[in-house]
Amino acid sequence: MSVDRGVLLVTGAGRGIGAATAKAAAAAGYAVCVNYARDAAAAAGVVAAIEQAGGRAVAVQGDVAVEADVLRVFEAAAALGPLAGLVNNAGICGPIGRVADVSAETLEAVFRVNVLGAFLCAREAVRRLSTARGGPGGVIVNISSGAASRGSAGEFVWYAASKGAIDSLTIGLAKEVAGEGIRVVGLAPGLTDTDIHAAAGEPGRVARMVSMVPLGRAASPDEVAGQVLFLLSDAAAYCHGGTLRATGGL
Repeated sequence: MSVDRGVLLVTGAGRGIGAATAKAAAAAGYAVCVNYARDAAAAAGVVAAIEQAGGRAVAVQGDVAVEADVLRVFEAAAALGPLAGLVNNAGICGPIGRVADVSAETLEAVFRVNVLGAFLCAREAVRRLSTARGGPGGVIVNISSGAASRGSAGEFVWYAASKGAIDSLTIGLAKEVAGEGIRVVGLAPGLTDTDIHAAAGEPGRVARMVSMVPLGRAASPDEVAGQVLFLLSDAAAYCHGGTLRATGGL
């Protein structure tokens, strides 16, 4: 914790991959802005764990699909110090189902959080990090999904499509800011043991799908967080514009 790497803003950091990433980032020397949408207690628990380990963190409520909330979250992160990076992690998948049965409300909710939210957060990060705007440079990691290339037929094609948009964001934004001191990379986790499956209406989805994974198991949130920290690190200094697949071979 003696290394000061600046401030990392992690969206959707109250649970799952976001929480694991926040804790790992704090252990690596970042001060962490733990963004959450609804579960204040979970976010407070992440902050408490970081502080107990000697790190610095703050929990900030904000719906990334709401521009005013995004601006407020970035302002709160600034209280910790200069921004060094963003992990665009917040995302929802909606209930499991088929395209023929999906509601407009589900489509709007998923695309507002997963796509609009990621764009708004990336925009604000670029405004603060870009050397062309007086910033120090930094790294943006966009959390995609292995679903983007599989399509998730019969489950949530809309979620897969939203993550395909994230892959395009990573490619295009990386080209825009390549000369401004900002690296933009993506990470596409595969089947991961988090509560997103229960939120989609199938708590046993990991057990149902694990036989499809060549490695024979689901990833843990901590494993995914390790990949995020690699992409943030100098060890990935030449990684730019691409999305790393961490799918267990699926």
